[in-house]
Amino acid sequence: MLETISPDLLRDLRQRHAEPQRFYHDWTHVEALLGHFRKIEDRIFDRKGVLYAILFHDAVYDPRAKDNERQSAALLTRTAPPIGGSSLALAHTAILATEGHKMPEAEGETASDIAHFLDMDLAILGASEERFNIYEEQVRREYAHVPEEAFRKGRAAVLESFAGRDRLYFSDWGYARFGEPARANLARSLAALRTNG
Repeated sequence: MLETISPDLLRDLRQRHAEPQRFYHDWTHVEALLGHFRKIEDRIFDRKGVLYAILFHDAVYDPRAKDNERQSAALLTRTAPPIGGSSLALAHTAILATEGHKMPEAEGETASDIAHFLDMDLAILGASEERFNIYEEQVRREYAHVPEEAFRKGRAAVLESFAGRDRLYFSDWGYARFGEPARANLARSLAALRTNG
């Protein structure tokens, strides 16, 4: 899959994901999404578009910034090779959709591809309890600059926004695979934040 990517581009992306402020949003996260992608490749219509969304969606990541998604999408348009207008547009839209993790206005195959991409990105919420706990620790390390009380308040707000959705995953695949364990993980994490806060 990655053999189709320019070695120079791949090297740049790996270097970006190796930045010292990253503990969860590193190359391991990209590899996790690629693993999901391989398993459901037959469900994806624009494989090139989804692949580039995976590779670029966290290419710019500064925990202190509020425009990482927009900066990552802009980096895609500046540095991606000519992969076709529709594929580039899909990847760009999908990356922007990770800000808030809400489905953009899209139809048909494009909507399906973005739904699967967003579900891959949030698959960590439906991971095993042990892996989810590690993820929570990694996120806290990325926000080490935030005081504990403020972090707990902000983190609870983020998790509550997910827990409050009628449907956390957009595709049937994501819903069936991650929906139930994600609800359990979110409830457990929110209870801990409220108890210890």
